[in-house]
Amino acid sequence: MDALRDIPQLYGLIGYPLSHSFSKRYFTEKFRREGIAGHQYELFPMEHAGALPGLVARYPNLRGLNVTIPHKQKVMAFLDAIDEEARRVGAVNTIRIAEGRLTGYNTDVYGFERSLLEFLAAAGHTADGLKALVLGTGGASKAVVFVLEKLGIGFALVSRQQGDGILSYGDLDAGVMASHRLLINTTPLGMWPNEDSLPGIPYEYLVPEHLLYDLVYNPERTAFMARGISRGALACNGLAMLQLQAEKAWEIWTA
Repeated sequence: MDALRDIPQLYGLIGYPLSHSFSKRYFTEKFRREGIAGHQYELFPMEHAGALPGLVARYPNLRGLNVTIPHKQKVMAFLDAIDEEARRVGAVNTIRIAEGRLTGYNTDVYGFERSLLEFLAAAGHTADGLKALVLGTGGASKAVVFVLEKLGIGFALVSRQQGDGILSYGDLDAGVMASHRLLINTTPLGMWPNEDSLPGIPYEYLVPEHLLYDLVYNPERTAFMARGISRGALACNGLAMLQLQAEKAWEIWTA
């Protein structure tokens, strides 16, 4: 991999494991399509966030990194600066490397907000009066919660274990489901290669008025989405969010 030092402009993804990557495919195709020479995007499997300084030292030609699970929070301790929005979210998914300084950003916020509003508009809805159930309380939920608060969408967090201000899946009765029309899956359930897994919500309470947003993008139609669609609900995956956040990351790296 040391041949990567010869690449004029190097970018990449850190996380663990990195069995498949939207980002590498996306940027490799972008560089080819747009004729961007001397740029390469690579995967850097990193079990511990503390390995970041060593990676940057090894490749002085690194200009930017995307960050995925499980490092979106832990990596913040190894940055020189953090964008205010990322600090408020409490997670970083994009790192700009310039003049020896590492600055963290969160482009998931931009990607989720834009894609959610487009999904709502296509469904004939607005954020007004909408209430959501956010399935999962891990790092991926942070940008989602930030955007919902920004848009004034009331929400409840749902996890396997009930906690302070957190519902368990067992709490989701007919009344809760009826009063929360937007369901957002922030867990990896349903992601390849475990396509048959799905969040444990009571799908029998879904009606055509429900909207299902799954952050998972592979497969294109997740089991979560399919169950909603079978009940007449509208559903979308996380591909648009990923594309939007990737373009925002590129904008940050090349500013």
